[in-house]
Amino acid sequence: MSADDQKKATGYAAADLVKSGMTVGLGTGSTAAWFVRALAERKLDIRGVPTSESTASLARELGLTVVDLDTVTEIDLTVDGADEIGPGLSLIKGGGAALLREKLVWEASKHCVVIADASKRVKTLGAFPLPIEVVAFGHLGTARRLCDALVECDIGVAPRLRVRDGQPVRTDTGNLIYDAACGAILDPAHLAATLKSVTGVVDHGLFLDLADEALIAGAGGVEHMTP
Repeated sequence: MSADDQKKATGYAAADLVKSGMTVGLGTGSTAAWFVRALAERKLDIRGVPTSESTASLARELGLTVVDLDTVTEIDLTVDGADEIGPGLSLIKGGGAALLREKLVWEASKHCVVIADASKRVKTLGAFPLPIEVVAFGHLGTARRLCDALVECDIGVAPRLRVRDGQPVRTDTGNLIYDAACGAILDPAHLAATLKSVTGVVDHGLFLDLADEALIAGAGGVEHMTP
């Protein structure tokens, strides 16, 4: 299967986990989009909580009922993609600049499923640059503090402001994204706590102890994984 075929396969497999009456977190990105399409085809009576404006637009276009996170007390199931899947289903997310909303939805969910093609599975997190969401005000100072925090974690790289078409990338909430090409993250928990303590940092793309299971598509079909 091509990479896109793998994404489609895992998206459709995840849709089979959804039952009528559920409140479902709708992830962001190309793999999660296949999940949204598959849900729409099943025509279930569900409510979808999107993790980004792009996902919300797709879900509405396909006829799904979309609700805001603040209108629900709990989400039954969230399905979302990842940029890397490491040991114990530790994840790097945020390539689509939606990491804050994604993490808020994940943490409001009873069960979280990560879906991905086989290329996303790694032995050590960090080959994919770690996204760090920061407030726009004073972000250059925040970037300097981030450098110090990374050095404290034995990661000697300077985070780079994410730019597209000559302009800084803005998240749906108006924040900026810095990407840190860590290379290898040997202690994700320590790095996560250190980054979160930096003034100006809203959140980071390390999703630890949040995924309950994974559906990973490869040449042999869709593999089910647990932590």
